[in-house]
Amino acid sequence: MASETPPPTRALAFGRAARAYDAYRPRYPGAAFKTVEEFSGRPLAGARVADVGTGTGIAARALHERGARVVGVEPGAAMAAQFRGELPGIPLVRGDGNRLPLADGSLDLVTYAQSWHWTDPARAVPSALRALRPGGALALMWNDPDPSVPWVADQRARIEKWFGPGCFISDVRTPAELSWRKRTLRWSRRVTVDFHLAKLATHSAVIMLDASEAAAFLAAERAQLTRHFPGLLDEPYATTVVVALRP
Repeated sequence: MASETPPPTRALAFGRAARAYDAYRPRYPGAAFKTVEEFSGRPLAGARVADVGTGTGIAARALHERGARVVGVEPGAAMAAQFRGELPGIPLVRGDGNRLPLADGSLDLVTYAQSWHWTDPARAVPSALRALRPGGALALMWNDPDPSVPWVADQRARIEKWFGPGCFISDVRTPAELSWRKRTLRWSRRVTVDFHLAKLATHSAVIMLDASEAAAFLAAERAQLTRHFPGLLDEPYATTVVVALRP
């Protein structure tokens, strides 16, 4: 598959909503990190890990809580500031996922959580492999709304009318030169309609709208959702984890 790097303006748009991103975006289920341990063949405790495109540190926090020695790598100034405010005890370096500012062979694990689709794999893979020790692991993980749930499928169709196909779905490419293991985990969280709408507002497609267009989109979604949910809903996710080892 041909590599295409998304426009930098959209990739860096999250800085406009850094605080909301940290508050409303879903975390990763514990089973995702157990899967990383299983597929990489080593525990997270004590592992030297770089979480790339770390954003506000959602995955970095979870890795740290499991005993990993984590450094975050983040290109955006506002997201980096939010990370430092939330996680002052975890090191953070400013850097690009395509050009990691990390020493050769210095890591046991490199993770891209909800960030791989913003990279050019033709550059990101060699950069990650260079930073890994022999036998180290490259792990990609991402949360997508679970399209097997009818209301989510209906919402996806509405969203695609506004923004185009796949705009809220992670287009994750796993280059064929590596041997990948993959697992998808399904789970949900119970949230209010308002919380769900606030989460939608942290997606780059919405952030890039002007204020009136974003308000119109969110108002239309509120009208649709409140027809079916009195206030609370189960927000279902499919979390995908893919891992490859450095040869």
